[in-house]
Amino acid sequence: MTDSDSVALEAARIIAKLARQSVATRGRFVMAVSGGTTPWLMLRELGKKDLPWKNVYVVQVDEREAPEGHPDRNLTHLHKSLLEYAPLSEDHILAMPVDSGNLALGAQHYCETLCQIAGLPPVLDLVHLGLGADGHTASLVPDDLVLQIDDRDVAITGIYQGRRRMTLTYPMINRSRNILWLVTGAGKSPMLKRLQSADESIPAGRVCQDHAIILADRDAAEDFILQ
Repeated sequence: MTDSDSVALEAARIIAKLARQSVATRGRFVMAVSGGTTPWLMLRELGKKDLPWKNVYVVQVDEREAPEGHPDRNLTHLHKSLLEYAPLSEDHILAMPVDSGNLALGAQHYCETLCQIAGLPPVLDLVHLGLGADGHTASLVPDDLVLQIDDRDVAITGIYQGRRRMTLTYPMINRSRNILWLVTGAGKSPMLKRLQSADESIPAGRVCQDHAIILADRDAAEDFILQ
């Protein structure tokens, strides 16, 4: 794809199709959304589409420990990008409780929330992921102990880029029915190649590829274009 805008628009089209299918077959659509600038456009475009919004639920892939409304919070941009465009009830956006004062307890409570809307064990219909230049995805970052967690669906990281984070773990992500990668921007090309080869030496490489779609712009796919 030529640029990040085209990636975002195609992502919105794919999500809309999956949402309609999921509601038709299971009665609801539960998607998990990551942060980043490209997803903001994706969500704005999705909000314009004719969907069974009363049966759509949005959860978070990860979140920074920051006050409510802070620009570092993914939730701040999620609200602005989706609620202003979609007829989605605000209580259908289920925020990670990172401002509760106890991150570990908040992670446990979020696990319970996921079970309430997505079954036991919870299975998400779609997980949207990005790819960092260091190979991280969600808040599964290199050398963090969170990478070793295999018995919880939500966990807490150490400090990364100045903040601790709450994140979905590999078991939760890999159980999902669909995974949608958005990879945009110069500098992502080396990690994109490693992602596609399932290189488990980077965090993103440990995400299951069986039901994954990767959308990348020209800058991120530069190495592939030149070959």
